[in-house]
Amino acid sequence: MLLVYSPRSSYRLKYIFDLILKELVGLEYHISHDEQEFLLHQGPKFSYADKPVSNEPFFYATTLLFERGIRPQEISVFDWEGSKAFFATHPKFLMPFDPFAAAFYLVTRYEEYLPHQRDQYDRYDARQSLAYTKGFLQQAVVNRWAIRIGEVLKQHYPGLPVVQGTYNYISTIDIDNAWAFREKGMLRTGGAFLRALLQLDFANIHERLSVVMGKKQDPYDTYEELDRIRNQYNIKCIYFFLLGDYAQYDKNVSTSRRRFRSLIKSIADYNQCGIHPSFKSNDDPQRIQLEQSRLSKIIRRDVTISRQHFLRMRFPETYRQLINCDITEEHTMGYAQEIGFRAGICSPYNFYDLGTEQETTLRIYPFAVMDATLRHYMLLQPDEIMARVSPLIREVKEVGGTFISLWHNESLSDRSPWNGWRSCYEQIVKAATA
Repeated sequence: MLLVYSPRSSYRLKYIFDLILKELVGLEYHISHDEQEFLLHQGPKFSYADKPVSNEPFFYATTLLFERGIRPQEISVFDWEGSKAFFATHPKFLMPFDPFAAAFYLVTRYEEYLPHQRDQYDRYDARQSLAYTKGFLQQAVVNRWAIRIGEVLKQHYPGLPVVQGTYNYISTIDIDNAWAFREKGMLRTGGAFLRALLQLDFANIHERLSVVMGKKQDPYDTYEELDRIRNQYNIKCIYFFLLGDYAQYDKNVSTSRRRFRSLIKSIADYNQCGIHPSFKSNDDPQRIQLEQSRLSKIIRRDVTISRQHFLRMRFPETYRQLINCDITEEHTMGYAQEIGFRAGICSPYNFYDLGTEQETTLRIYPFAVMDATLRHYMLLQPDEIMARVSPLIREVKEVGGTFISLWHNESLSDRSPWNGWRSCYEQIVKAATA
């Protein structure tokens, strides 16, 4: 048993020590506030305070884990691995900064509780984050700090049973629009034909007619291809279905359509399924429960997994709303504007509510890359994708994390704006499972 000395206790301290020491390093530990108990302990130990108790290994503790409430923090970012001069003058320091406070700041999304500007869809923009501005958004720094903590403790106590996580890959598919043309109803279909006619878009009219009349497969009907890839590479897939009422940003097929319900049932037979709370649900939380109930009735089992449509969320309100709906697994932790690690971590972890200063049972699964980010925000071409995604996959593999990709059925359609993108998903899956 690893003994940790801290002169003070807090919920924050217990939360981040559980995440770093228990979950990522694999160590059982006990916190003591008694100096005498700590000095007499003969086994592995370290202190976390403003100064060492004696000659033990020591992590310098900043004040963040012992505060309550939220305030702007003074943060400096530097190449700590190259700090040889620091270690020469501070030999008992295990690291030249407080990795526990730094990890807490990132995984709780502390900066998103502070005043900030929202984008046009009412989202926190990646480009104002600390990780983006300081250039470490593509690094799973929390995982790397945990590995380093395990290494330095192992150097002092060779018998310490330090472990590293096992790499895992999860493919997640968002179904925002099950079909491009099918099952849209007379009003929506008629309006689409009229718009195409006014724009003299005869190719669209011909394609739409061919699909509606059953002469051609709907371009967004890529489910057989998704199944083939899942089976060929033996991957875990989670599908998220948008089941909100029709609105400006919520345009999926209605659940009143028998064929749509059948599609959902067939996918649920072989994959996990979660709810994709609608854009409007962020402004009307009761919608989440309604949409969740719709999916539950279709697949005939409880729905406990979710991802917000448009990745639209606010801290801590959105997660509190999901907890109230008995959601236990959440997949929104990633950016629309940039690829990388929004919370600095590539492993699942529990949500800590800074408003109530409580750890919750809501398990967060951070994703690293989304098709829409690559195409619409980064403006990449299909042949440029792997040069940007492969380093993320390598990063997650190196730290033994979970690489999660976010794709849509429509991006396999090879139809504008996804011309040439059909093979990109399989390239990522192949690299992630190699």
